[in-house]
Amino acid sequence: MSKAFTKESDTDTDDDELQLPALPAGGKNYITPRGYATLRDELLDLIDNERPKIVEVVHWAASNGDRSENGDYLYGKKRLREIDRRIRFLTKRLEIAEVSEPSVHHGNDQIFFGATVTYVDDADVERTVTIKGIDESNSAVGEVSWISPIARTLLKAREGDELKLVMPDRVATIEVLQVVYPAPQPI
Repeated sequence: MSKAFTKESDTDTDDDELQLPALPAGGKNYITPRGYATLRDELLDLIDNERPKIVEVVHWAASNGDRSENGDYLYGKKRLREIDRRIRFLTKRLEIAEVSEPSVHHGNDQIFFGATVTYVDDADVERTVTIKGIDESNSAVGEVSWISPIARTLLKAREGDELKLVMPDRVATIEVLQVVYPAPQPI
């Protein structure tokens, strides 16, 4: 019998093969308070400002007559669909958002959501990343999503730990140099 027709379980792995830590169950959408506020502000701006302006333009353009060749009407309807799609997306993301305040871990040397971590790889390249939510991370400023491979490797580690970072082409050894959390803000 050909091996192509035998069933192998998905859990069979070689002992030598390293894998990323599993994603947490439940599909939570962790986000910082600042990230939540940014998404909420965008949603409110779309609802209160952007959408009413486009509705007004579409209404004006529709009153001009023939809609089939009316650029203002066609563009306005397209833009309205884009805005409505973004409103639905933001509403859903905010509904499942789990706001997590990173400053509660201030002074801790263990890596949790919201930590700014400095690490060095086996090529002696030092990097600093901040672990943020999926909807708020920006790699251009050193922010990584909490579900990214580097964040999943770093989570729960402590300063001084050596970790194996699994990448598509190789496995790198990294050492955690520093873990920093923002200071708590007075209420």
